[in-house]
Amino acid sequence: MNETATAPTAPLRARAEIDLAALRANVRALRARASGAAVMAVVKSDAYGHGAVPCARAAVEAGARWLGTATPEEALALRKAGLPGRIMCWLWTPGGPWREAIEADLDVSVSGLWALRELVAAAREAGLPARVQLKADTGLGRGGCQPGEDWAELVAEALRAQSEGLLRVTGLWSHFACADEPGHPSIAAQLTRFQEMLAYAEGQGVRPEVRHIANSPAALTLPESHFDLVRAGIAVYGISPSPELGAPADFGLRPVMTLSASIALVKRVPGGHGVSYGHHYVTPGATTLGLVPVGYADGIPRHASGAGPVLVDGKWRTVAGRIAMDQFVVDLGGDEPAAGAQAVLFGPGDRGEPTAEDWAQAAGTIAYEIVTRIGTRVPRVYVNE
Repeated sequence: MNETATAPTAPLRARAEIDLAALRANVRALRARASGAAVMAVVKSDAYGHGAVPCARAAVEAGARWLGTATPEEALALRKAGLPGRIMCWLWTPGGPWREAIEADLDVSVSGLWALRELVAAAREAGLPARVQLKADTGLGRGGCQPGEDWAELVAEALRAQSEGLLRVTGLWSHFACADEPGHPSIAAQLTRFQEMLAYAEGQGVRPEVRHIANSPAALTLPESHFDLVRAGIAVYGISPSPELGAPADFGLRPVMTLSASIALVKRVPGGHGVSYGHHYVTPGATTLGLVPVGYADGIPRHASGAGPVLVDGKWRTVAGRIAMDQFVVDLGGDEPAAGAQAVLFGPGDRGEPTAEDWAQAAGTIAYEIVTRIGTRVPRVYVNE
């Protein structure tokens, strides 16, 4: 494995190693499951904390035909970095960079008339047609246009603008609420509603390039939801969207990020010694403590205090006491690894280390949050570029 040329050669306080070979393999595995549909690699939130531009490039190399972001700024940054092809963004607020998106040839999502009208005005100003995807709310209750009269009005106004050469309706799409809960009744209900809203729009004359509703869990387990395109987010990064659905390996996926830190201090302490703020941990006997120099300012969840697992010197340890802003402590049980020894917080798990899912369980959250929240103080080191 080759690190990037800019990666420091000296040991780092902490590092998030991003295995781009694993990411490419994950994209290929998703393509194999996509039932003939194209794959969109979602790289929002800096590729779920992994680094948007390197991950986007690797995904495209592995055959992802679309890239997806939440905000237009994220999508514009990909274009500025030279990413070609189709890029879609969907989280807009009034006054957003509509003209810039049109000029960058992005696909933009609209859920209501205010957005469509701002987009049309920007297209007139730019003298270029916009690429627009109409989002249907099939039951999630977030973004998306409600069925019935609202959908009919949005479709009609979009078609009028298309007839004037101001835009092209390139897609019709929606998003599942509970695809990560196998058998949830909302899944079938949303699929039925989506098909009804598709049929209405197409009956009015919309000819979309792509129709899509499947997110990562649906891409992995609901082939009937694949339509023309699946939007793979967390699965691209080798994390299962739900433990109920299976572990990453069950889907041919491998976690991409390995988070580690260099032990900053090892010291002997007597029994009865309080550890970290509040003394929520007191040593049961004479032992050694190891100081791990990352904390909640680096994205390590404070809710995992007293529970987060760490591999040090070949053994699983547990966070002793509270996780602080910049550091936490592990009880080494008398072992004395040298300062600078590696503490692995999480990785793929096949070398004995914990996984992001283990940290999610310890913090009472989901693995999405564990990787996405790793902060900018932790350098990303790319391997297998």
